[in-house]
Amino acid sequence: MRIPSSYLVQFREPEGYLDFARFGPPSFAVVDASTRLVEASVSAGPSTVDDLMRQELRAKAAVARLCRGDTDHVTLLPNTSTGLFQAALSVTGEVLVSSGEFPANTYPWARSPSVDVSWLPAGPVTADVVRAALTPRTTAVSVSAVDFRTGYRADLAALREVVGDRLLIVDGIQGFGVVDEPWEVADVLVVGGQKWLRAGWSTGFMTLSDRALSRLDPVLSGWTGAEDPGLFDNGIHRVGEGAGGWSITNLSPIASGALAAALELVEVAGVEAIGARIVERSDELVEVIRAAGGEVVSALDRRAGIVAFTLPDHPPSVIGAALVDAGVTATVRPEHVRLSPHASTTPDTIARFAAALKEIRRPVVVEAPAPVPSVTSEVLTALVPTVNSLAAALGPGTEVVLHDLGALPNSIIAIAGDLTGRKVGGPMTDLLLGLVRRGTTQDLAGYETYAPDGRVIRSSTVFLRDAEGVAVGCLCVNSDPGPNRRPDQVEAAVSGMSVGAAVEAFPGDVDTLQRLLVERAVTAVGVPVELMKKSHKSQVVRVLDEAGLFLIRDSIDYLAGVLGVTRYTIYNYLNEIRG
Repeated sequence: MRIPSSYLVQFREPEGYLDFARFGPPSFAVVDASTRLVEASVSAGPSTVDDLMRQELRAKAAVARLCRGDTDHVTLLPNTSTGLFQAALSVTGEVLVSSGEFPANTYPWARSPSVDVSWLPAGPVTADVVRAALTPRTTAVSVSAVDFRTGYRADLAALREVVGDRLLIVDGIQGFGVVDEPWEVADVLVVGGQKWLRAGWSTGFMTLSDRALSRLDPVLSGWTGAEDPGLFDNGIHRVGEGAGGWSITNLSPIASGALAAALELVEVAGVEAIGARIVERSDELVEVIRAAGGEVVSALDRRAGIVAFTLPDHPPSVIGAALVDAGVTATVRPEHVRLSPHASTTPDTIARFAAALKEIRRPVVVEAPAPVPSVTSEVLTALVPTVNSLAAALGPGTEVVLHDLGALPNSIIAIAGDLTGRKVGGPMTDLLLGLVRRGTTQDLAGYETYAPDGRVIRSSTVFLRDAEGVAVGCLCVNSDPGPNRRPDQVEAAVSGMSVGAAVEAFPGDVDTLQRLLVERAVTAVGVPVELMKKSHKSQVVRVLDEAGLFLIRDSIDYLAGVLGVTRYTIYNYLNEIRG
């Protein structure tokens, strides 16, 4: 069945939105109705309130038509929980409820002082499961029309037959308006409008059958549920007839108007057409998941619009973070990722999800830094004893450091002097780490930098190479010229070309070096982490890759924590950057 274009043009959720089981972005009709009613309330006059309150009748009429009933059996509610609590406080005896229900359908029964809850096992609430649990004391069964985790669509007709003359209470929030169910078999039907109905928050309704109205006394019944609610005679009136007696107070007329607009839009399209389009989009999502090697863990036979899945070797939290990076909105639970398309979901959204899933499943290939040849005893080991001698020869205020490039990032294997306060086993400077990462191992002589205490020092570095000319270490000389020490005395110790002034850090440990590099990269991008988008975070990774951060063990986990993403996301950025 083809869905009318007059329905589809009412929606404009963002591409990639697949979370209608959590919240359905309202239609233009709902927004327009809400705006119009708010504007009417601004110009309040003698008839304003009465005019606004007529929205309640309009909403009730739409509910009655979709439920194949009448308005005497309908009352409006601000949410699902309110209706379920009203039912739970009115029922007595044993009530069967699945422990796997959404909490809105468990807490009311657990809190009610008048019922004895018999918990069904978590899983599909089928006619067989209910039949096996029924006892002579059972007075009611409460069930979700569609399970919020798996999308399993309860067989309401079969449950009605099994329950018999007992009360059948149905939470219809995950199905009403998008699946064609025999809602009239429910004795109590409670529906919130903020999800599939797309009416916005604080909207909803409850319908009560003749059986429910005859057996249940509304404990929560306010002045608007009484006979002659407009008669203020200082008395407490009897509960009104029909479902109206369950009213606690007036629903916001703006919310009533929004609900009416949403329900009327469902009528325009037809539940059957809306449901068929949702099934079509759900089937496409299932195909994408299976093509990516994923497993669909939601219902495949009796199902509504919920598709839940897992991916081998990928925790749901990792999948969820990757989907967010790709602009896909879903619900992430500890056991799976839940998708829920609507009739307005476009092929572009399915394609975006497919691309995101393909990227998740793409093997992560992180280019490892070029291996550094093992250090030969001839090159570095022989130099270790000369470090102290060279420092002594150069005199006070001099520090001589020997680095092993095969031991990154803890590269210092010998050090004499305490100009920078470093020890054997400490890391090289940020400047040298970046040079090694970029492969620019040219000797540097006579450049100025700053000691940790802020003093200007003079530095020179010579890279030590093996027989094939590959750098395997470096010898660094740092000196405080002092008032009586000429810079040329230091420069004479190591030959090379001057590189001018440099800003260089001398961290005492790897953690400090790692933190310094990340803070510097974030500052360079110029956007606070909490405001960063994918492009900003990718730029941070690019800067840090060039700076040599990823030569440090566990640096990816550290950076992921700072940026608020998963380590998988950092790997993806590196793959993109390194091509």
